Amino acid sequence: MPEVDRPLSIALKHCAKTFPDGTRALEPLDLTIEAGETVVFLGPSGCGKTTTLRIIAGLEDPDAGGQVLFDGADVTAVPIEQRNVGMVFQSYALFPNMSVAENIGYGLRIKKLNSGAVRARVSEMLEMMRIGALADRRIDQLSGGQRQRVALARALAVRPRALLLDEPLTALDAKLRDILRLEIDTLLRSLSITTVYVTHDQAEAMALGDRIVVMEHGRVAHVGSPREIYQRPATRFVAEFIGTMNRLTGTASAGAFNCRAGTIAWPEAPAGATEVLFRPEDIRVAEADEATTLKGTIAAAFFLGDRTRLFIDVGEEQPLVVETAARRKFNHAEGVGLAIDPRGLLVLQ
Repeated sequence: MPEVDRPLSIALKHCAKTFPDGTRALEPLDLTIEAGETVVFLGPSGCGKTTTLRIIAGLEDPDAGGQVLFDGADVTAVPIEQRNVGMVFQSYALFPNMSVAENIGYGLRIKKLNSGAVRARVSEMLEMMRIGALADRRIDQLSGGQRQRVALARALAVRPRALLLDEPLTALDAKLRDILRLEIDTLLRSLSITTVYVTHDQAEAMALGDRIVVMEHGRVAHVGSPREIYQRPATRFVAEFIGTMNRLTGTASAGAFNCRAGTIAWPEAPAGATEVLFRPEDIRVAEADEATTLKGTIAAAFFLGDRTRLFIDVGEEQPLVVETAARRKFNHAEGVGLAIDPRGLLVLQ
């Protein structure tokens, strides 16, 4: 595995971004990324995540008063070519008039390494990314997954102290994304390089991030580990953006939550709560002989091979989503009993 320079810590201090036309792309942001950490910025289009990445890279300047610090040193005015970061763009930005090997060696030649050092480093990267057989091919002769590997190899060839990735898997089909997500995770952990990753894909964020920064309308909605973000979201937006979230309305009192579908025993029920949220894995279809207090009717059932996804009408505005591994067939309009694990219940303002 090739060496990289010592990973750096990155700090954003009061970084905001307003474009010349007055568009406010990013509200003031304060965030520290530890050396060797992988932080994923996650959110819908237009939420400010790519703008933040471009500020870290030096491709955008923050508004007056904002600072970007690398290992405590202010690099706000330092151009990208002097920041020693590697960047992989959504489009890969590979040079079509160069071969794979020439693309990988481009940054090394800019740094004026001698030809022998360039050849050795390019060979090292070709081997690491398992694309040695493609060295002499043109870019237009490559598949999407191969181009992605070339872009990663080019970014890492200069041994950056941080790696910045902007939606690198968006253009690929779902199966290839899964394969390359695993490869990227293995690569980042073996290199221990500080990584900032931008995506709108929740699965990518959950798989790759040591921490996730969920963004909404230019602001940070929640920062935490994947487990914290999923299990204890800070806001309704985070709860509904990450994964699938069910909702029941009713009233909480005397260790229970009462709703149209029945009553959930809940010793920790907060007094006055009128709504609870919970994930599909925290609700299940009860066995035929099991006593339950929640009742519903199957509105739709989708067999997905390893599981069946059920949509259960319980009198709410939206049906509940339940996933079950039961091998039996579920029928439309069939009545079912439901059991909910109260440990998964959330109350959010």
